[in-house]
Amino acid sequence: MNKIAVSLICLVANNAFCQNTDKPFIKLVQPSRKTNAVSWSNSFIIGSTCKTCTVTVNEKSVKVYPTGAFAVELNLRPGDTSFTIIASLANKTVNKKLAYTYTLPKPPEPVKDLSIENIETWPEGNLILMTGDKIKFRVKALTNCVVKAMGDTRLYELPVNQTKGMPGIYQGEYIVKATDSFTVMKIPVSVTDSLNSSFTKETKQVFSILSPLASDIAITKGRLAHLEYGLGDDRLGGAKIGYIDSNIVLKIIGKAGSHFKVQLSKSRTAYIPDDLVTLMPKGTFTPESLTTKWNVYGENQYDYVKVGLFARLPYQSYQATDPSTIVVDIFGATNNTNWITQLQTAKEIAKVDYQQVEDDLFRITITLKHAQHWGHLIYYYDNTLVIKIKHQPENLSLKNLVIAVDAGHGGTNTGAVGATGIYEKELTLALSLKLQKAFEKEGARVIMTRTKEQFFDNKERILFYRDSLPDLLLSIHLNSSEDPFRASGTSTYYRYIGFKNLSLDIYKRMLELGLKEYGNTGSFNFMLNSPTEYPNALVETLFLSNLEEETKILDENFQEQMVEKIVLGVKDFLKESK
Repeated sequence: MNKIAVSLICLVANNAFCQNTDKPFIKLVQPSRKTNAVSWSNSFIIGSTCKTCTVTVNEKSVKVYPTGAFAVELNLRPGDTSFTIIASLANKTVNKKLAYTYTLPKPPEPVKDLSIENIETWPEGNLILMTGDKIKFRVKALTNCVVKAMGDTRLYELPVNQTKGMPGIYQGEYIVKATDSFTVMKIPVSVTDSLNSSFTKETKQVFSILSPLASDIAITKGRLAHLEYGLGDDRLGGAKIGYIDSNIVLKIIGKAGSHFKVQLSKSRTAYIPDDLVTLMPKGTFTPESLTTKWNVYGENQYDYVKVGLFARLPYQSYQATDPSTIVVDIFGATNNTNWITQLQTAKEIAKVDYQQVEDDLFRITITLKHAQHWGHLIYYYDNTLVIKIKHQPENLSLKNLVIAVDAGHGGTNTGAVGATGIYEKELTLALSLKLQKAFEKEGARVIMTRTKEQFFDNKERILFYRDSLPDLLLSIHLNSSEDPFRASGTSTYYRYIGFKNLSLDIYKRMLELGLKEYGNTGSFNFMLNSPTEYPNALVETLFLSNLEEETKILDENFQEQMVEKIVLGVKDFLKESK
């Protein structure tokens, strides 16, 4: 690493990589405690010592990597196990003792008396419902009984071959009726045995019917309002349909947990977090509009498609290739367009067309002149929907472009940690600074998320680049796994098919470093992959958790090679786009 990067890392992390001591030490990153109660047999001891030290665990030699990192895989047996780690150099030794208590998880048991062990409902969370909505029940209770929800809705016991051998699992659905009028309530579930004895338990979740007097119209707020397809969730959040503008009118038809359910068209629904909308007074009009005249023209670096509407309706867009097109669906819109004014100033748009897919779903198709998508943005000007499409740059060389380099994590968001104790945030910054220098050497103008150790929320990053409008964005990260030996490799990520080639070209170049394939992944729901305004790629350079790959990334020469491959990948992308 260069002196600045090394100084930064050593100052912040004080990790083994920076310590050129001739004294043995033991610094563990896993486990973090001396005594550990676990319910799984497989685990790891991961840490570091001085680079010239030897390490034993329970008198067995352990490989020490050139960085001082070491790791041991444990296969525990039920009961108590102790481990003594000894680091030695010459006649000096230090030791550290760890204790594990491995307890086999208790196998699930059937319910043995007239009772209900648990009640699960879907959709999860507290619900606000409308006629026709379903509530799904899964109940664990005494076997061979009659189980009912809502008083008379029968739930049926599943055969044990569908429940992993567990008797007493009952399932069923309740469909909300027009005559239902329950307000906020927990739903009772009863179990009755052959002697007609019964037991009743209520759901943890609360249910209610959307009142005819309640507000059922909301408008979006903020610059990052987004719609989600459903209620699924993982570490990247729910799958997003896409970001939409502020003050867009939405029809509310229910709520699940913290998400409003909205009706986009007769055949489409979506969800939106409740903190992204403002409820409107009862009597606010349902979102719908006729389309009016269109204008298609270009100026400077962008073409524009402007579609007149009478209300700010929700929309979604997606990219297609072969041919390169942008498709925009406007929900609640009905065609009344009798002419489309098109000017020759449009440089990127080859043609525009539309289709009334359903009574309340209007589709715009924009065919582009170039095969490569360079980005688009959708917003409203008053009630006019504006689709802003970026021209392909006239000169596809780095010296003519603005490149955004995002150093992942930072500040309190440390990211992954290697065996030496170095944090992902430190290495992403070191790599990004080198990448900045490499791109600037090629003549590019580089925009950086951060050039020092500080925290930036991902939403701040998106808005910063929305305002800066780079030609390309690269987000630099390192991957991680609990397994320090097997999980390894390089990977790149994209969300939109029109931006795939950028990530793929970088990925191909990264593989030239001899790194294992971990894949070029599409439809990735990472926030820095979510903008449609410019091609973007997430680069997970390698696995910081892997001891071999940590050794590589801590080597300055390897960092330089990695940066060189990323730059070459971007050049390949630009060459293919001509």
